[in-house]
Formats: sequence, C-alpha cells, structure tokens
Amino acid sequence: MKKLFFSTAVMVLAMIFIVACGGGEESAAEGDCSSEEVFCVGLVTDVGQIDDKSFNQSAWEGVQAAEAELGAQIDFVETKDATDYLANIDLFVEQNYDVIVTVGFALGEATAEAAAANPDIKFIGVDQFQVEPVGNLAGLIFNEDKAGYLAGALAAMLSDSGTIAAVLGTDLVPPVVAFKEGYEAGALSINPDINLISTYHPGGLDVAFTDPEWGASTAAQAMDQGADVIFGAGGITGNGALIEVAGSEGTFCIGVDTDQWETVPEAQPCLVSSAMKLITPGVLGLVTQAQEGSFPSGNFFGEVGLADFHEFDDQVSQDIKDTLSDIETGLGDGSISTGYSP
Repeated sequence: MKKLFFSTAVMVLAMIFIVACGGGEESAAEGDCSSEEVFCVGLVTDVGQIDDKSFNQSAWEGVQAAEAELGAQIDFVETKDATDYLANIDLFVEQNYDVIVTVGFALGEATAEAAAANPDIKFIGVDQFQVEPVGNLAGLIFNEDKAGYLAGALAAMLSDSGTIAAVLGTDLVPPVVAFKEGYEAGALSINPDINLISTYHPGGLDVAFTDPEWGASTAAQAMDQGADVIFGAGGITGNGALIEVAGSEGTFCIGVDTDQWETVPEAQPCLVSSAMKLITPGVLGLVTQAQEGSFPSGNFFGEVGLADFHEFDDQVSQDIKDTLSDIETGLGDGSISTGYSP
C-alpha cells in the first residue's frame, strides 16, 4: 500500500481530504502510479465505512486480493459526504491510478463523469447499472432479486409463526428494492398466506445505510408483531437489525451482501444464512482483466447465492436444503422467475 503524492498545492488539499475521509492508515510510498511497471488500484466508498461488514468491505477485500495476487499497489478513501464523490475519485485520478473502484449506486453519476473525462483509467462501479456502455467503465452488478428469493424461501420454510420481516435501506437504491421484491416472492412461493413485514428506511442516501439504531428498533417492532425470521438488507442499518434479533431467543436472522457470519459475529446467535452478492471475487476478476488488457465495458454480472448455515446447519432440514437447491437450479435456468422487473 502507498501514500498519495501530490504537488505542493494539491498535496495540501489531498491531505485534507484523506484525513477527513479516512484514507488507508498503512499507506507507504512504493512507486509511481504513472509508471507502466506500477499497477495501482484505488477504491472510493459511499458514505458507509470501509469496514461496514457489508458491500464496502467486500469490495475492499477484492482490492486487497488484487494486492496479494497481482502485486497491485492499493489505497482507499472513505466518503463522509455525498458532495465529495467526484473530488474523492479525483484524488486517484491525479495520481494516475490504473483502476478506480467506486462502491454503491449513489456514486454512479460521479463515476461515469470521471470515466468520460479519463479514458485511460479503468473504472469499476459496484452496484452501478450502465445504460450506455463506456469503454473504460464496467458496472459490477448482481441479480439481487435471485439472492433475495432464496432468502425469502428459506425464511418461509423456517418460520413457525407465519410472519417474516425485512429491514431495508432506502427504496431509492434499485439493488435494495430487488432484494426486497425477491425476498417477498421467494417467501410467497413457499407459503402463499405468509405475512410479510417489509420496511424501508425513511431517510435519504446519506443516512439510510448508516443508521443501526433505526435498524434495531424496526427489527424489534417486527418481532413484536410476530416475525420470527428477519432479513437485514441495508449496510450498517441492516446490521443493527441483525444484532437486535440476536438478542431475542427463537428468532432467526438473515444477512446480506457477504457471509455476515464472518463479518458481524454479534449476529451469530440468530444468523442462519446470508443472501450474498459475491462482490469480492467480482472486483478481483475485473481488476485482473484490467491488468491483462481484457477489461469489459457495460454491465458485468457477478454471482449470487446463500451463505453456509454454519452452526444452524442441523436446524435446516434436508428437505429445506433440497428445496433451496431446486430453487437455485430453477433461478439459474430461468424456469423460476422472481417476478422482479427493474
């Protein structure tokens, strides 16, 4: 990892941004990113944190894998305010980084603008759907509805009360909506009479994914209404819901984006599985293609699926596992539709 170097005037501004935004603490100068021999990869988070136990962290782990496997020099900037998206991207542009990864739907506009202005840099936009392909920009997107469908089917099969819930980030973000729609469709495919409690955070993009207190209180309300399985899909907000459920006996929770058994150990008492977007290998794969000169443009679909059941494996019957396997096959070959339409 390395520190960003700037001319005197730019250095001052950059240091202000990095201190304010939380750039990598272990940065150390190892080479000049403008050199063909040095391959540099930078990551810009959304307003969540690099260790959000969810999609920012998963994307960063993909960049870290590029350091380990490709010898890339890496760094990151945490965004504290949405108005800083383009400025934070420009920190890496000014230093001639080879690849810049931006994380989250909200960075889509800034990423597209930066890509258009810097055609020699490869950009990876996680959760950023590309309407018109741009040669140096790949949107790493996922079929969240399919992951959600599997999670909903699992929730319905585990539920004794006939009521399940979802605590969600904002409906301003299409992947969150896809998770929710898929979750409900999967549950209804198992039990057409199931009671669904799905709640979006009422705030905007600046707060919807960073409000664990709201996540916890919303999960508590759902449990008061009889929900015995709760899906948390909203970054740190969703993590708050999972941790709240973990303190209640007899209720399952389902995580999101990554295997949250590994990232949110506080949720382990209830965490039966997670609806995963395999962001880490997706980011690594695209960075590798960038280094090899085979970088794709437009949309690149990463894989989705359910995480292991871990210590709940013996509570998930073989019948449930077989049903989930059949559903996964059907989702893959198109014989099962989630009903979600972007």
